[in-house]
Amino acid sequence: MVPSLAYVIAGSEATGGAGFQVDLKTFQQLGVYGVGTLTCVVSFDPENGWAHRFVPIAPEVIADQIEAATSAHDLDVVKIGMLGTPATIDVVATALAAQPWRHVVVDPVLICKGQEPGAALDTDTALREKILPFATVVTPNNFEAATLAGLPGPLTTTDDLIAAAQAIRAQGPRHVVVKGGMDLPGPDAVDVLVDDDGVTVFSDPKIGDARVSGAGCTFAAAITAELAKGAAVPAAVRVAKDVVNAGIAARVSAHTPFTTVWQGAYSVN
Repeated sequence: MVPSLAYVIAGSEATGGAGFQVDLKTFQQLGVYGVGTLTCVVSFDPENGWAHRFVPIAPEVIADQIEAATSAHDLDVVKIGMLGTPATIDVVATALAAQPWRHVVVDPVLICKGQEPGAALDTDTALREKILPFATVVTPNNFEAATLAGLPGPLTTTDDLIAAAQAIRAQGPRHVVVKGGMDLPGPDAVDVLVDDDGVTVFSDPKIGDARVSGAGCTFAAAITAELAKGAAVPAAVRVAKDVVNAGIAARVSAHTPFTTVWQGAYSVN
């Protein structure tokens, strides 16, 4: 049996708990052959409170990777993760415009950790203007959703999540999934999907009371993998939420001040 293909354009995170590493692990766990292009290298600094160190990859090297990946494989489903600089965003936007895509899943990393605030703002603006219009599915977290929607955050009710999703959808994406996360009060982890069919609410009991690294990357990557296999968006979101729940329950500890999602805890039925 030939596996479905999924492509990811994202940054590397050296501890294995987020970014490109998580994306490929999630694809593999869901039975999808992963192809990837690296945009930047992020590493935590254990001598400086585990702060982020950010190194962008040269735009021409990113373009070379994209050329190789799209020439070698017939790719039509892609996840866009951390891009990091306006120059990287320009290269990726050009690539997205160069061919038709069945699905473009955008995990909108609006805080480019390790950069100066001014550079981060320029990157955020470029992401909204040049990448978001290509999205068929966008998966902002609580903070990102409030920012994209132009609402004061954090979002604290399910109605807030829905309002943010509707405002973001008005900017072009066909499907918007807003993740309530730990910022949403109450015992449940609530995500909302807004699309042509209206509003779908996904709610499961929270697992613990601390953030777990890699949850957002895993969620968007799982949606991407399921879409590559032909699932409808609501079904893909349900699987993604199950993958994240299992991964948080079996989270991996390290010498870092945070734990990480274990993608291998989820089994495909």
